[in-house]
Amino acid sequence: MRLALSTLGLPGRPLGEALRLAADHGWQGVELRCAPGESVHPALTATERRRAAAELTAHEITPLALASYVGVARPGEDAAVAAELAHHLRLAADLGAHWLRVFPQGGAGAEGAEADGRAVRRLASAAGLADALGVRIALETHDSHRSGRAVGRVLTAVGHRSVGAIWDVLHTWLAGESPAATRDALAAHPGYLQVKDVAGADDLTPLPLGAGVLPLADCLAGLPGDGWVSWEYEAPWHPAAAPLPPLLGPGARHLRCLA
Repeated sequence: MRLALSTLGLPGRPLGEALRLAADHGWQGVELRCAPGESVHPALTATERRRAAAELTAHEITPLALASYVGVARPGEDAAVAAELAHHLRLAADLGAHWLRVFPQGGAGAEGAEADGRAVRRLASAAGLADALGVRIALETHDSHRSGRAVGRVLTAVGHRSVGAIWDVLHTWLAGESPAATRDALAAHPGYLQVKDVAGADDLTPLPLGAGVLPLADCLAGLPGDGWVSWEYEAPWHPAAAPLPPLLGPGARHLRCLA
């Protein structure tokens, strides 16, 4: 098992500081949150991209994924989503990221054919560029398609080696899907596991791993020996959450014990 840390839990920190924290506490990779105000953002210049890639290399940290906010099932014109996908795929490639994280964002009650069709069409169209760049696109179990069943349905229709899944354990749990059912739904669409912990469905404030109710041990069961697990600590949405840095060492140890 290989461990990655999402920089979502370290909002506004310089990239070098986030990488040092990861390395010092036993995390081998990072999910790079790609958003305005962060050290990695969509408007990075070519020089800034080279500098970021050099920092990753210097700290010997794997850029597991560029965590974008592209919504592949969202209503609207395909051309705008295609342009976003292409831009973020090139940024991911410049940083050496293995994956580009995307969301469904199909809208409320959008687990139907229309939202699926938009996602399938757009992912299939971008798959060739992803393949050429050596980056894979990962559709996360989230928002309108929070279950493994829903994401697996889309990815089966896409049917391309450069498109896989991120299993966000919180969202599949909120969808009422068992870890075994999620694992079966996503088995043909390899990607990586994204972990977190919370007190319950009515309180999603992030907690230290193992301090909440999510079935982390069951989600880790069957993970390949070289599989990636990423901790996404959703600090920006929950100002009352404890600071992440003191939790990093215990979190890594907890995951290794579960595995």
